[in-house]
Amino acid sequence: MNWLSLQVLLGGVSQYSTVFGRVWLSVVFVFRILVFVVAVQQVWSDEQKDFICNTAQPGCANVCYDNFFPISHIRLWALQIIFVTCPSLMVVAHVKYREMKDQKYTDVHKGEHLYANPGKKRGGLWYTYILSLVFKAGFDAGFLYILYIIYQFDMPNVTKCSVEPCPNTVDCYISRPTEKKIFTLFMVVTSSVCIFMCICEIFYLITKKVRKYLLRQQERNTVTKPNYIRVDPTASSNQNLSNSEKAKAAAGEKDSKPA
Repeated sequence: MNWLSLQVLLGGVSQYSTVFGRVWLSVVFVFRILVFVVAVQQVWSDEQKDFICNTAQPGCANVCYDNFFPISHIRLWALQIIFVTCPSLMVVAHVKYREMKDQKYTDVHKGEHLYANPGKKRGGLWYTYILSLVFKAGFDAGFLYILYIIYQFDMPNVTKCSVEPCPNTVDCYISRPTEKKIFTLFMVVTSSVCIFMCICEIFYLITKKVRKYLLRQQERNTVTKPNYIRVDPTASSNQNLSNSEKAKAAAGEKDSKPA
């Protein structure tokens, strides 16, 4: 498979991603695809050729190899990388759809644009981006679970096999088990880092969305709030009452003066 073409295709996603998304892309390309192409495939190149069992029974070694390796690590990781990177194409496809829709709208309405920025994560594109993050984290977690169920993230030196046509329980020896175990743990750690970055990006986008909503609500309440000061009616009544009492007192003093 031409991994370079996949890298070029997904490189355009970085312009629509957040900081967490760019870190995720860097981890995928540098620590997963590059390590997979340069080192991992070389380490597992002799897994079947040097899988030796202490028996001369024809077909026993092949059956034992198939029993211990129901799916090769490199093929499992290749599928994992493909499944994990494909959801990013959802975002690219949605942006391209917006650009085509905006171009048609511009042609009909004489230069006016439907979207100020088709790549901005608003409306349906925001939900598409969140959904792609959920898919990426889910696929990574699913493949890690499959790897754990089959191999328990381990690579033993010797495995015992009693599957027919083996005459009895035989010992089969795996080539370079320590090196393969190190690369297995490395790929598990990088997958966990990618899951963590997806979860962080989901929480970041949701928090940013909620914060913008609360700010809009606050601005709306500020605009609709009346700009007059409420006058206490009891205060005016008390003031009128005091004025009337003062008038009566002044009239009483005037009447009490001698002629």
